[in-house]
Amino acid sequence: MGGKLGTLLARAGHDVLLLAVHWTRVDDVLKQAGSLSGKTVVSCTLPMSKDDSHLVVGHTKSGAEALAARIRRAHVVCAFSTVPSEVLFSVFGRRKRRTLPDLVYCGDNKAAKKKVATLIRDVGFNPVDVGSLSIARYIEPYSLLLAEIAYEGSNGPELAYRFEHLPKRSR
Repeated sequence: MGGKLGTLLARAGHDVLLLAVHWTRVDDVLKQAGSLSGKTVVSCTLPMSKDDSHLVVGHTKSGAEALAARIRRAHVVCAFSTVPSEVLFSVFGRRKRRTLPDLVYCGDNKAAKKKVATLIRDVGFNPVDVGSLSIARYIEPYSLLLAEIAYEGSNGPELAYRFEHLPKRSR
């Protein structure tokens, strides 16, 4: 898997790249990818232990921030980890609807975030910019919560979410 993804990442002409590999394979894939200078790298990779039992990075730094430190000349945006892959075709099929499910993303580069917001919208989600890349510290554990609901719950992994802003109560 790493070889194929590395080849995909290394192809010239791609401005936005999706990194979706197990955390233990990130270094191998980055080596195969070559220079990512100036590229937007969308990370939906969670910093999980080899046995997937716990996050190996968190609280003071996120996996997305650790990735950004490894590929300093690229623009890392954290996105797509908060939805199971099984829901993507359903959301895409319903993308013309008035009410779309939300998808949070964060990053430090405005141009990269704009590209990722367009991709999120094109897939059929409402992009929700939650700020700088340091916010990935909250997104990554939230992704695990959603995975728990999707894969351990009785309704299956076809799960999306929507934030609802309620009107302020008058006092």
